[in-house]
Amino acid sequence: MPDVPSDHLDPRTLRGLAHPLRVRLLNHLRERGPSTASKLAEQLGQSSGATSYHLRQLAAYGFVEDAGDRTGRERWWRATHTRTDLDVATSREAFDQAEGYLRAVAAADFQRVEAAIGNLPGLPEPWPDAFFLATEQPRLSAAQAVELRTRIKALVDEYAAAAPADAARVSVQWQILPAPDGPAE
Repeated sequence: MPDVPSDHLDPRTLRGLAHPLRVRLLNHLRERGPSTASKLAEQLGQSSGATSYHLRQLAAYGFVEDAGDRTGRERWWRATHTRTDLDVATSREAFDQAEGYLRAVAAADFQRVEAAIGNLPGLPEPWPDAFFLATEQPRLSAAQAVELRTRIKALVDEYAAAAPADAARVSVQWQILPAPDGPAE
């Protein structure tokens, strides 16, 4: 993957991630590296026609690119960024597209959690101790919530930068969501 950490979404590029399969394809390429439409189709339970079409759409918006490794007629694809960032506050004018993207990300994250739970009994020691799933509901101001998000992200980046030789890929997910009763007035 090119050494470009993130791609910031705007109203135009949001359309490129408007389909849940595109989010899944992009996540897969980021997590597992370059692949072909056929291999992705098999791994994600889709048709190769669907994965090929959605990979071309992702390429048109700059999220993936040709990896240059061709074997026969197979085209290899790779992600162009390690993550995608969306500033919801500046995307209000494109909320329909933003909402679709956010829901696709939430669905992909849920599928990842479901798979991790299913794989938990087969994890070798000491990995079961690393598994963590919890919900906390502290009372925070909006400024505190933003600071918490920033600090969590910095901590994840710090650990990623200092990965030891025996490191394995892990998924760190978190959400900061106003409670259903809404923010304090």
